[in-house]
Amino acid sequence: MSSLRCATVSVLLLAAACATAAQAADYTRPKVRAITAFVSLERASYARQIAATLVVLREAQHDLEQQGYVVESVRITTQPLAELLRGQSDAEALAWLKELDELAARENFLPNIGPGMLGDGDDPHTMQLLAEALSSLSQLNASAIIAGDDGIHWKVIREAARLVRYVADHSPHSQGTFNFAATAMLGPYGPFYPGAYHLGSGERLSIGLEGANVVQQVFARTHGDFDAAVAELTRQLTVHARVAEAVGLAVAARHGWTFMGVDPTPAPLADVSIGGAIEAFTGAKFGASGTMTAALVITTAVKAVPVRQIGYAGLMVPVMEDKLLARRWAEGTYDTDALLAYSAVCATGIDTVPLPGDVSEAQLMRIYGDVASLAFKWHKPLAARLQPVAGRKAGEQTDFRDPYLFNTTIHPLH
Repeated sequence: MSSLRCATVSVLLLAAACATAAQAADYTRPKVRAITAFVSLERASYARQIAATLVVLREAQHDLEQQGYVVESVRITTQPLAELLRGQSDAEALAWLKELDELAARENFLPNIGPGMLGDGDDPHTMQLLAEALSSLSQLNASAIIAGDDGIHWKVIREAARLVRYVADHSPHSQGTFNFAATAMLGPYGPFYPGAYHLGSGERLSIGLEGANVVQQVFARTHGDFDAAVAELTRQLTVHARVAEAVGLAVAARHGWTFMGVDPTPAPLADVSIGGAIEAFTGAKFGASGTMTAALVITTAVKAVPVRQIGYAGLMVPVMEDKLLARRWAEGTYDTDALLAYSAVCATGIDTVPLPGDVSEAQLMRIYGDVASLAFKWHKPLAARLQPVAGRKAGEQTDFRDPYLFNTTIHPLH
């Protein structure tokens, strides 16, 4: 890279850092949820490729940490699964995926092996292999695309339902379903899992923030004022998104990669609660009147952040990744129909939703079909991460053992 270009990128980074200090002095910084690389792996050289990719990811992590941000994860997303496994027998494919899973655990990165199916013309056998892998391998993430510009993918919906039903029955504590999402109208290169995927050649990079704490602080100060909340939230999200963008551009340029953008969606996790943020806006429990308005405030602000955006760029409401949302779910203040309604003004659909262990493939297909229909109708990215719990009925508690999932009560299906 030329010295002039390096200097330009350095100026961008310095300006972003100064903006953070000046504009966000009274706010806590969000964490960086994901620094995600997109690469096409070759069976013969994948270990070297991953080692080289980790150099880039850890450089980006270092640069963000130098600006005062905590980075939660670095991630590597491959080409779609059928391309990744091309030319291998089922036994060879599963053995290699196990090697990849073990390498990810050793090197402390999160792997995503892309969509099992991108459309109705793809071979469903890949989804069957994916179901086996997700049932026994704890690191791998993957997805299937149930709607795109070409319409709703009903065959993919059927295979996604079969996969979730199988993984719920065959993975420990039904936990393998946490690492699979059915996505609709979501393009490639978004940083958030499990829906991230890579198309084509070349190495790419994107960054996602965990900014629910910023939303909560803004809403606590703006006291339910729609216009004031949109303006202040846009301002504060912009501060941190610009830092992420500057770091991403600089690191990508140094290595000849392409920086795809920042997903400013204010992701929650545990006590960093988007449910708590929305309750600060409404003054009532999540699901009460005003929740839809708060969702619109967040999405409006996110869309207005003036950086190169990628991914969902909306609102995440993951039922079991957010402690307060898990508690409100147990209290019955909202349900899947409410989540779909909120998705009309935001993203990302219905996420980490616990279901009874006897939910049928047909019922799963109907839920996926609703998400796909809403996404296709309004041309917006949505996802569904459904988690049946084998042996558990409506009214009972989930029994997940993942540190990022908070157990709650299973609702009946109407």
